[in-house]
Amino acid sequence: MDCVLLRHGIAVERDEWKGPDADRPLTEKGKRRVREVADGLSWLDVQPTHVMSSPLIRAIETATIVHSSLRVRSEVHIVDELLPDAPPDRLLSILHDLPPESCVLCVGHEPQLGMVASVMLAGKPSTAFPFKKAGACLIELSVPAKPGRGALRWWLTPDQLRAMGKRGGEG
Repeated sequence: MDCVLLRHGIAVERDEWKGPDADRPLTEKGKRRVREVADGLSWLDVQPTHVMSSPLIRAIETATIVHSSLRVRSEVHIVDELLPDAPPDRLLSILHDLPPESCVLCVGHEPQLGMVASVMLAGKPSTAFPFKKAGACLIELSVPAKPGRGALRWWLTPDQLRAMGKRGGEG
């Protein structure tokens, strides 16, 4: 099973937002950059069979943009396991129930998403794996998915993904 972890794009700053933090949306620049990152994921031939998102608006918007850009057939599933305060090992429990040939795109937040990667790769939570906004990684998981059994295939910044997307557009 392949698991792509993607941090949400650039959102409105907390001090500029008057509503609840959960409702902070992506900025226009954030939306544009997420579309460019999606082009990079396409160039890497990422073909998700499942898309999961945190319930927070900025993550849902990111997931929706990538879902549309990559023409994913299944719907976006909103899961509490990707909330910023969710225990990082909980995501593995829902991945456990998916078919072994799945490619799952999970959109979430820092530092939780980095700790999920740490659990998958090293078996325990650590803040040593930070994601930039709209940065992503691909971890190949054993089936069934277990802590510390993941294999890192790539870890890319948003700038790298966007550059790959532009390269794909030139081909």
